[in-house]
Amino acid sequence: MSIKAIEISLHEHIGQSLPLYTTKTILTFSSHKLKMKHITWVTLINLLIHMFLFQAVIKCDARGMEYIQRLRVLAAKYNVTSILVFGDSSVDPGNNNNLPDTWHKGNFLPYGNDFARSTPTGRFTNGRLVTDFIAAALGYSKEIKAYLDPHLKDEDLLHGVSFASGGSGYDDFTANNITNVISLNKQLEYFKEYKIRMERLVGKQDAHKIVSNAVFILSMGTNDFLQNYYFDPTRSRMFTITQYQRYLISCMESYVKKMHSLGVRRLAVVGMEPFGCMPLIRTLKDSVKCDEEMNQVALSFNLLLKAKVSELETTLGMRTAFTDIYGLIQNILRSPSRYGFTETKKGCCGSGLTEFGTSLKGLSMCADHSKYVYWDAVHFTERMYVIIADKAVKSITTSLN
Repeated sequence: MSIKAIEISLHEHIGQSLPLYTTKTILTFSSHKLKMKHITWVTLINLLIHMFLFQAVIKCDARGMEYIQRLRVLAAKYNVTSILVFGDSSVDPGNNNNLPDTWHKGNFLPYGNDFARSTPTGRFTNGRLVTDFIAAALGYSKEIKAYLDPHLKDEDLLHGVSFASGGSGYDDFTANNITNVISLNKQLEYFKEYKIRMERLVGKQDAHKIVSNAVFILSMGTNDFLQNYYFDPTRSRMFTITQYQRYLISCMESYVKKMHSLGVRRLAVVGMEPFGCMPLIRTLKDSVKCDEEMNQVALSFNLLLKAKVSELETTLGMRTAFTDIYGLIQNILRSPSRYGFTETKKGCCGSGLTEFGTSLKGLSMCADHSKYVYWDAVHFTERMYVIIADKAVKSITTSLN
């Protein structure tokens, strides 16, 4: 009798009602009718252990389950219809795949190694992204697909897509002149196209309702500093770092107003991470420590961003949420064992110190992906995105309430 392993995601079990940060459990069953006489004591013991762990996770994550249930209740109350995403590689599920002149791509292994059937989709991680987990929390789908996915179906449009592009930023100069990816301005053009497609699909009135009741997520900014200001002389000759921060805020404000004019009424903005702690930055600075000057830039930018989001909520009459991930990530990097991590200074793939994008193609991986904060020298692992998603769900829940 052959035995096969069936992987069950706990957050997909019992109607997907479990919290986002639940880990995965392997249960072993017979591929034919299960008969006790064919089960070895080892198999039985393993099954009992996994059942015990399953129950323990449920008890420990009761608070997380409450947030999921509250989010779904509020989503139903306020008719939240879908998730629509703008941003960079933190929320890009594959829009860069067919761009001709950029190395900001992730549609090859080891990216996607822990996605369904080890499929590289263009996500810059080993599995799913924050937005995928938020969609799962709402109960819509297991993933948010790329708008430029050639296999995108009409039903995918109904519950949300991502227009995000890895390497993009608030400053269009970043995408247009440095990384050769999809600028935020172009992402908005695709959103306009999306609205037309929706009108053809469900009618103008229903399309308007879907857009006005959707939750929009905006996650970007890191590339404006790391690939633009600090490594290209154009902006640094024009602005001091403080001036550039304020310039980016003005860009963000302008685009949010454009979003509002296009029907956006609910917007969640994700703050910047402490990018001075990225393995790539540590390597370039030849230091095992984080670059505190860069971290301070990220921290002060977040303060400006949060204030502007709050201001726009008042002036535009939007529902907004600001997800501050800086402190969460700092806590994980300072006390990784509390979160189950052991490696914070290098990525899981290649040397873990310099490679990301196309330079990661075909490189080896670490043995235990769950112990690493970073997948490559820049981007987080799926496990980190699960933790970040949990915080995002809480902020969105608060904003809807």
